[in-house]
Amino acid sequence: MKVTRAVLPFLPLCQRLLPSRLAGLSLNLLKATALEIAILAGHLLLYPSGIIQEQRSPAPGTRTGTGPGPDDSAHDSGGESDASRLPLPVHPPVVLLHGFIDNRSVFVLLRRSLAQHGRQQVESLNYSPLTCDIRTAAELLGRHIEEICERTGRHEVDIVGHSLGGLIARYYVQRLGGDVRVRTLVTLGTPHSGTAVVPMMNAHPIVRQMRPGSAVIEELRERAPHCRTRFVSFWSDLDQLMDPLETACIEHPDLLAQNVRVSGIGHLALPVHPAVAAGIRQALEAEVPGARTAAHANGLTVA
Repeated sequence: MKVTRAVLPFLPLCQRLLPSRLAGLSLNLLKATALEIAILAGHLLLYPSGIIQEQRSPAPGTRTGTGPGPDDSAHDSGGESDASRLPLPVHPPVVLLHGFIDNRSVFVLLRRSLAQHGRQQVESLNYSPLTCDIRTAAELLGRHIEEICERTGRHEVDIVGHSLGGLIARYYVQRLGGDVRVRTLVTLGTPHSGTAVVPMMNAHPIVRQMRPGSAVIEELRERAPHCRTRFVSFWSDLDQLMDPLETACIEHPDLLAQNVRVSGIGHLALPVHPAVAAGIRQALEAEVPGARTAAHANGLTVA
């Protein structure tokens, strides 16, 4: 993440031409923009590798076939194999859901970070770039999560959604009864109240659904008194796609929600930056609903 070295030659000029407060903001914006460009270039290289849906691997301790295996002679007195008696992983599976016109390749670094810190079951889901309705995508997500729970033997999952992916996941949780399956939903740069950025993209139906005042956004404002899922929303003060910036915060009286401000990076860096990955891990590992760490209470500064 040292790509900001490329902007160092321009720093003295900015400091001379701009007032101190404006210069500080402009320098942070310059650094964030340089980082966004570097991440975009890297992501374009990785994008083809994420087009195909990933292969589903069996959960640890589960049997993969219906017939007897070579070690099935090792049964105890109750007739169970050693494999069938292996304990389930401590943590529920983590489902990663990408943003608009993207795919699972955006989560390469995040899923590696999660795996290195003990998350044994991490899966990325692709939805079609031709998806034109958040409600339909949320229904599809629900079917995927039911399949994951059945395959892994778990009752709940955690979800991390970037941008549009977070909005799809929230709709599933809040409007389709997904709170019985989702323990924690972490969103990264998600337009929870709608974003007014790039009006020319209104030709796309799903972009219109992400606008302030759309039918989908209004549905998410409705009462949800019995929603059990815990929400953690990471939002950036330099997010170029959130207009206004605070639209990436969850403000709902019925939801157990925490908003974490991230300073110094843009939209594309949220699922990539190691400081944000550490914050996501803390959010997923919190055992007490609504528990706040010092880092979360004060936000994250990564500039």
